[in-house]
Amino acid sequence: MADSTSIPSHLLADSPPTICRLEIAPHFAALTPKEKLYAHHISRASFLGTRVTLRQHSPESEAIYDLILALYAACSGDWKKLVAESSVSEQHVQYWLEYATVFLASLGNYKSFGDLKFVPRIPKAELRKLATSAGPEAKGWFEKVEEVVYSVVPEEKNLIGYIDAGHVSAYYPDSPSITQAEIEEVQAVTADNGILVENTRLKKVSDVEFHLLFASVDTTAPEGQDTEYAFGEDGKKKLKLVYGDYAELMKKISAECRAAAEYSANEVQRGMWGEYARSFDIGSIQAHKESQKYWVQDRGPRVEANIGFVETYRDPAGVRAEWEGFAAMVNEERTRAFGELVRRAEDFITRLPWSRGYEKDHFLKPDFTSLEVLTFAGAGIPAGINIPNYDDIRQEIGFKNVSLGNVLSAKSPNEKITFLKPEDVALYSKLQGPAFEVQVGVHELLGHGTGKLLQETSPGEYNFDHTNPPLNPITNEPVKTWYKPNETWGSVFGGLAASYEECRAELVAMYLGVEKDLLSIFGHASDAEAEDVLYIEYLQMARAGLLSVETWDPKSQKWGQAHSQARYFILQVFISAGDNFVTFSHSLPDKSDLTISIDHSKILSHGRKAVGEFLTKLHIYKSTADVEAGSELYKRMTEVTEEFRGYREVVMKLKQPRKVFVQANTVLTGEGVVELREYEVSVEGMVKSYAERGV
Repeated sequence: MADSTSIPSHLLADSPPTICRLEIAPHFAALTPKEKLYAHHISRASFLGTRVTLRQHSPESEAIYDLILALYAACSGDWKKLVAESSVSEQHVQYWLEYATVFLASLGNYKSFGDLKFVPRIPKAELRKLATSAGPEAKGWFEKVEEVVYSVVPEEKNLIGYIDAGHVSAYYPDSPSITQAEIEEVQAVTADNGILVENTRLKKVSDVEFHLLFASVDTTAPEGQDTEYAFGEDGKKKLKLVYGDYAELMKKISAECRAAAEYSANEVQRGMWGEYARSFDIGSIQAHKESQKYWVQDRGPRVEANIGFVETYRDPAGVRAEWEGFAAMVNEERTRAFGELVRRAEDFITRLPWSRGYEKDHFLKPDFTSLEVLTFAGAGIPAGINIPNYDDIRQEIGFKNVSLGNVLSAKSPNEKITFLKPEDVALYSKLQGPAFEVQVGVHELLGHGTGKLLQETSPGEYNFDHTNPPLNPITNEPVKTWYKPNETWGSVFGGLAASYEECRAELVAMYLGVEKDLLSIFGHASDAEAEDVLYIEYLQMARAGLLSVETWDPKSQKWGQAHSQARYFILQVFISAGDNFVTFSHSLPDKSDLTISIDHSKILSHGRKAVGEFLTKLHIYKSTADVEAGSELYKRMTEVTEEFRGYREVVMKLKQPRKVFVQANTVLTGEGVVELREYEVSVEGMVKSYAERGV
């Protein structure tokens, strides 16, 4: 069994990790006492789902989490005391804290960005000494996980994915023999019967019996819900719906949701939190959908929040969603720019390269706010969000966009910019943030917010004229495919859906990000400044496409992160533009001086033209449920070439640690006052922040 001394360096925890604080104090201080109580209960509800995320991550993640907490408790955060008592060196304790920090940022021992396992740098024997000296509880947790924490053999086990492919996934607990084919067979049963599975895990009991585990307080099915389904040849297989997964956690979360409802600002919020609680009580995604209908209608709240089983990135099948929840304060100054983008949205949508038949009949103008995050509970923090992910709500009621301002603005003092020519670095450093803000804004509003799924909504009912369907601009013939009743984008495109949609949204940002009147909305009014921001938009995306190969595993040939795969696709689109629009150069044999550059003068003539061609294909294939053509294109464009396998070696050598964020905590005092508690920007501060949350 491997130990840290024999483990490949790219699998070791970052040392040191890049730590930033989510700055929130002035925004929280501006809230009223009632708003602070509202935010506090949302924060508690969100963080109480920490163990849900851990149980979705890997089989060992929750026990590792308990080891982290037990070691903290043994020394009350005085790590020098533990050094003295255990005779473990300060350096080795530091290695443990670095591992714990990266673990807490991902809520598991596989990175939330890349799905790659990481291992402590502290040798196993030293961690054993540390745990033993800390007392029986810490020692017990260590003994439970000591082998699996350090195990990297066979190497293909180092990724999250389908179990029968040699990977790891806790969405299929206690099911070592479950296969991808069986998972897809069960998914077909749930889709055919209209069973929504975002809040489930799937357990294989035997070759002929499977249990679908629903997250709920109740251990019995909702009234009227069938609980057994026969399937397979001659109906010999059985799917049983089982309620009460995470019951003890759901009960606590539901109670905090009801407490949040008491401090709501209006009836819409009250109804929303009531539906959240009902969803967690009875295990109903339909109830969660009702909460999202309220959420979309809760316009301009002072405290913005969302919670539940939201994103399906980590499930290899692409249908089960990870727990997340957030509470944030609105930044009114930055929100004004996003409001103008929303106001002008329909104008910009008409500039996209497809006809009206592939757009919603009416663009439902969303709330688009810039938020300062108080709490973001889950495996990693995004820069922006466009939800809900339920296609019917998005098309019929609407959606919201949020940009997370204190995530976008977070800076690390030791951040290095790699793979750029020296003459590009200064401009990149200056405009990286503003260019990314434009990209995120357009990505969320006009990327995820656009597009129509052509569908037979119920037998014989269509959301388009099926007797005279729109022309497919790729074939120049009437469309021949569409979504059938009960089919969704996710159920049809499966595990590819998340990355495919991120790619489509990013391409929209690249396509519309060249519009000078759009850039002026974000304050880039002069021609010279707009040109510079546009250049950095494209250069930043090209560089991101190069860096993305870090999350591709050469042995399994598997992508470990949806956004990375999407950005690699876009880099290949840039390369396909030809005429040296994108160039790579290096002079050293090991390519350690590799640089990527784009020709500023060809962004419109070559870059945007190529973006438009591929964006059209992705969009039409998605709109028409053409999974065969869409999958073929996406897989072909994200196949890592020999050239990029070579580049990957230097990317891995020069990779920078991904930012992790220390978040504040809220504490309710005996007088009913909410106190904001902030933590040191350090590995010690990160561990302390989780220990004091008591989750």
